[in-house]
Amino acid sequence: MISFTVRMRFDDGDRTALEEILRNLAAASRQEPGCTYFLPHFVEGEPATVLIYEQYKDEAALEHHRASPHFKQYASGGLYQLMKERSLEALHAVS
Repeated sequence: MISFTVRMRFDDGDRTALEEILRNLAAASRQEPGCTYFLPHFVEGEPATVLIYEQYKDEAALEHHRASPHFKQYASGGLYQLMKERSLEALHAVS
């Protein structure tokens, strides 16, 4: 299982556009057979910060996600064009 968070910062005025992009990206990503969880959040108290929690069955599922048309449209062509900063945290589940 591959789990991670992506934290991105945007301009305050981009929130409406971000909501639409995130809804579309999440809906399409959740349909991928190897995606087990995809949940975007706005960070409370930081209206221009987005945190996405993602979980994939394996590396192949993650690569499939990153190569998908919806990722190219909504992440590469949407979020990445608007973001000011981005960080990724890989997670290790305690079971």
